[in-house]
Amino acid sequence: MWHLSSAKSSSSQSRNPHRKMGKSHLSCIALFLSFLSISANAVSEAPRPRGVGPEFAKFYKDTEAFTCISNPSIKIDVSRVNDDYCDCPDGSDEPGTSACSYLSPLSPQQPPKLKIGTFNETLALPGYYCKNKGHIPSYIPFTNINDGVCDYELCCDGSDEYEGIGGVKCEDRCAKIGKEWRKQDEARQKSLGAANKRRKELVAEASRLKKEVEDRIQTLQTQLQGQELKVASLEQNLQSIERQEKGKVIKGAGKGGKLTVLKSLAKERIQELIEQLGRVRSERDAATSRIEELEGILRRFKEEYNPNFNDEGVKRAVKAWEDYAAQERPGPEPAKDRDLDEITNPDSESSIKWDEYEGEEESDVDVLYKFEEYLPEPLREWVDQKLRDLRVMLIENGIMADPHTDSPESKAVTDARQQLNTARNELDNDKNEIKRHQDDLERDYGPDDVFRALKDQCIEKDSGEYTYELCWLSKTTQKPKKGGGHTGMGNFARFEKVTVDEDLPADGKGLGSGERYVLRYENGQHCWNGPNRSTQVILACAEKDEIWKIVEEEKCVYRMEVGTPAVCE
Repeated sequence: MWHLSSAKSSSSQSRNPHRKMGKSHLSCIALFLSFLSISANAVSEAPRPRGVGPEFAKFYKDTEAFTCISNPSIKIDVSRVNDDYCDCPDGSDEPGTSACSYLSPLSPQQPPKLKIGTFNETLALPGYYCKNKGHIPSYIPFTNINDGVCDYELCCDGSDEYEGIGGVKCEDRCAKIGKEWRKQDEARQKSLGAANKRRKELVAEASRLKKEVEDRIQTLQTQLQGQELKVASLEQNLQSIERQEKGKVIKGAGKGGKLTVLKSLAKERIQELIEQLGRVRSERDAATSRIEELEGILRRFKEEYNPNFNDEGVKRAVKAWEDYAAQERPGPEPAKDRDLDEITNPDSESSIKWDEYEGEEESDVDVLYKFEEYLPEPLREWVDQKLRDLRVMLIENGIMADPHTDSPESKAVTDARQQLNTARNELDNDKNEIKRHQDDLERDYGPDDVFRALKDQCIEKDSGEYTYELCWLSKTTQKPKKGGGHTGMGNFARFEKVTVDEDLPADGKGLGSGERYVLRYENGQHCWNGPNRSTQVILACAEKDEIWKIVEEEKCVYRMEVGTPAVCE
């Protein structure tokens, strides 16, 4: 109350313009008040026993007696706390000694001192509390207290070895370790900030790509409606043209219809034979000229060689030539060549005059239709249309034969059919593309669709004789450095989640502990005398995409530990 009234008096004086205090006086008062406050807290809060963490301090406030934490029915004198004898079944009376360490799960199983089920014998405290001033407080197992080993990783202040067993003195290294840890933590936080920034960029890029797919689907759906109308229109157009063609009168139809087709085919075949005959005659003449040249060479060889020269090869060649020359062979027949020239010459009298066979023949149908020429034009058009409609009706009902049955379709029908087929192909392509994009929208791309921005991008890591490649949502591959084929380690199948509990290295390139995303790659290249290869890719937050570790857990079953900003939270 005194310091409150003094503060009030000081406040009233500061408001009085005639009684001003200097800054040095105010500073002294503030320092004095702080000292009183600290002293009051020190009096109100008794010091915790050795090894007690701040969250358990409330159980040790009583200065006369101590109540076992998990067994409140048991009370002991406060002097028995940390007396190196385990009085409480839960070990809560020995927070700073190893007397109750047999309760720790790290210790060998011990028979209970009391009747089973009478008291709660589960260890109440997580361990010995190290304050680690200048670093991070932590707990260590009770079994580590005064064991003659300095546990600097958990207890950097050395307080766990306060008895100096075996002459071991553990100095306080928290200042040094804390400084190094803060330096590394600053780098980790900086890297984490960059990773989170990169993830935001990936999410934005994934959102943009997804919007492109959605916009493309809308464009294709609009385009699809136009294509469907176009196909329907072209189908009607083809039907109309086919109907019109059926109504047309074909020259040579009726009795001479097939004969006309036969004349056309005969002209084409005879023209092909004439061209082939000319080619064969040219090849024959060239071969004859070459034979005559070779015979002249051999003839001069026989006349000029020295018969006294004892060369068996030369003698055999001369003898073979003499045998060849003695044989009778048919010579050229100029008369037959002249006959062939006469036949193949289109201007000769012996050639076929196709014009005589291709002249228009007036059929009975033509004569029937000619009577229209004597009618007035309006009536002629009306009669012509009625006759064509009648002809189409008779053909469609099987009463009259279709003259187009044995002849190729007209150019008009072919063009219309080709236009229809092209339009149908374009329609099918649009439908397939829409289906592909819709499947893509339904596909799992991980949290916030972030892996959409990474799809098909690849990262690699050298490891001994191989280079390992991971392609996001695509495949994993093993590449030998000394040549040879690549080995498929799996194709992407799905996302999963696993819980891991591993120590995180100082550089932060590890999985740590907690729930992690997994990319499952399956059905890779078949393993000799084993299964198809598969890869489990476990992801952890990192500043950049990087493969940290690759192990073959069992035959042809691989595990990759990979860092990526895509899974940072």
